[in-house]
Amino acid sequence: MLDHTAKGVYPIAPTPFDAEGRIDYASVDKMTDFYLECGSTGMTVLGVMGEAPKLDGAEALELATRFITRASSVPVIVGVSAPGFAAMRTLARAAMDKGAAGVMIAPPNTLRTDDQIVTYYRQASEAIGEEIPFVIQDFPQTFSVVMTPGVIRRIVQDNSACVMLKHEDWPGLEKISTLRGFQADGSMKPISILCGNGGLFLDFEVERGADGAMTGYAFPDMLCDIVRLQAEGKRDEAHDLFDGHLPLLRYEQQQGPTGLAVRKYVMARRGIIAADAQRKPGAALSAKAKAEVEYLLSRVARHDPRAGKLG
Repeated sequence: MLDHTAKGVYPIAPTPFDAEGRIDYASVDKMTDFYLECGSTGMTVLGVMGEAPKLDGAEALELATRFITRASSVPVIVGVSAPGFAAMRTLARAAMDKGAAGVMIAPPNTLRTDDQIVTYYRQASEAIGEEIPFVIQDFPQTFSVVMTPGVIRRIVQDNSACVMLKHEDWPGLEKISTLRGFQADGSMKPISILCGNGGLFLDFEVERGADGAMTGYAFPDMLCDIVRLQAEGKRDEAHDLFDGHLPLLRYEQQQGPTGLAVRKYVMARRGIIAADAQRKPGAALSAKAKAEVEYLLSRVARHDPRAGKLG
C-alpha cells in the first residue's frame, strides 16, 4: 500500500494506441518493462496524459490491471478522477482489488473556495473508502483550482488516507518549502511529494524537499538519474544532465494534445511504444514539428548519448 515514504520516479504512463484507436497492449508491456529497467520506483496510470477520459470504464480497468500485473515489483497508482463519486468509487475499489497501491484524485474545476476544496477531498475519501491511500493532484494550470499550502495542510490533516501530493503548481518551489516547513514545525503530518510538469523544474524541486517526480517526459531514465544524482549529493552533475535535456523538455511541455504528441513521438522513436497515435480527438505532429523534435534530439545527444540511440 502506498504511504508517505514513497520516493523516486513514478512515470505517468501514456496509453499506447494503434492507428485505429485500439489500446496496444503489447506496447503497454514493453513500456512498463522499460520503466522498470531504467530505475522507476513506481508508476501512475490513467492520468491526464494517459488519455483517461477517452477510455470507457471497462477499458480503464483492463488497462490499469495490465500495468499493475506487469509492474508487480513496484507500486502502481491509478488515477480515478471522475465527475461523480459513484464512478470514482467503482474504479478505485476495482483497481485496489487488482493490486493497485493507491489512487490519485484531481479536483473538479467547479471548486472555488478553500472550504469547498477541503470538503471535496473529505467526501471523496469517504466515497471510495477511507482505507484507500490517495494522492492529491495539484495542477491549477489544467484544473483551474488553486490550492494554497494551507489548504493542502488541511486536506492532509483531515484525511488519514492522504499520503502524497502530486505537485504541479507553477511557480511552485516556495510551496514545496512551505509544506516541508509545516512538517518541520509539526503542524502537518509527513507526506510524499512527487512533482509533475514534465520535470521542467525537477532540478530544484528535489533540492526544495520533493521526494522525486511523477510525470511523463519521454526520457524517464533521465528523470531517474536526476533524482539519484541529487540524492548522492552530485548537484553539478545532476544540473548538467538536466540542462542538456532542457530544450526538449520545454518543447514537450506544450499544453494539451500537442505536448502529448511530442512525448509519444519521441517514445516511439526510442522504441518504447510502437506508434505515436492518440485516440480521437487528438493531435498529430506536422512534418515541421517532427523536424524540430529531431533537431532537438540531436542537440540533447551531445550531452546524453541515449538521445542518439533511437529505434
